[in-house]
Amino acid sequence: MTADRILIVEDDAEIAALLSGGLTAEGYHVDLADCGEGLDQRLSAGAYDLVVLDRMLPDADGAELCQVIRAAGHDVMILMLTAKDALSEKLEGLGAGADDYMTKPFAFEELLARIAVLLRRAPARDDRPARIVIGDLCLDLNTKTATRRDRDLELTATEFSLLRFLAERPDRVQSRIDILKGVWGYNFDPQTNIVEVYIAYLRKKLDKDGDTQLIRNQRGFGYLLSMP
Repeated sequence: MTADRILIVEDDAEIAALLSGGLTAEGYHVDLADCGEGLDQRLSAGAYDLVVLDRMLPDADGAELCQVIRAAGHDVMILMLTAKDALSEKLEGLGAGADDYMTKPFAFEELLARIAVLLRRAPARDDRPARIVIGDLCLDLNTKTATRRDRDLELTATEFSLLRFLAERPDRVQSRIDILKGVWGYNFDPQTNIVEVYIAYLRKKLDKDGDTQLIRNQRGFGYLLSMP
């Protein structure tokens, strides 16, 4: 069974690290964002099951973001997490489209329980978009195939998983450790060069006949998939 994917939108680095570490340890695939910018694109590309959304972000109000998410047709579950504990604030958040509302400080055990309840209510994965399209690259998540400029890419299962991992996080650098955890799990030696090896395999299949390079290396940070 594929692990549920959770996007944490939280600008407090300490809380974000706590949530990410705890939820990852529980077996969830977790991504982080520290602002509301680009949230719609992430939800369109990532097919997340749940968003943990801070009410007060540096560039947006969480309730307004909820309204934007719902207006765009995203059916992802939303758990709003905030220091605002007034009843009127809770009602405003729920009325904007949040599925649940927790106040800070919170008990992590209660957060886990609420997430579990929300995920049981989440739409089946079969109802989610079946393709990821970034420029001239298209991934079919049902058939596990990919094309670029209508050219079929003959990918192994691992190559497809790696490409999907990067395509679900467009224009965002992923460290080697993040890629190892997301594609291969926790059983690999962090010093292994398997990431570099498979990035090289993918590049040979993606970039042919003068195609623009899709996977770029940010030296010292990791890799990202980006369409200029």
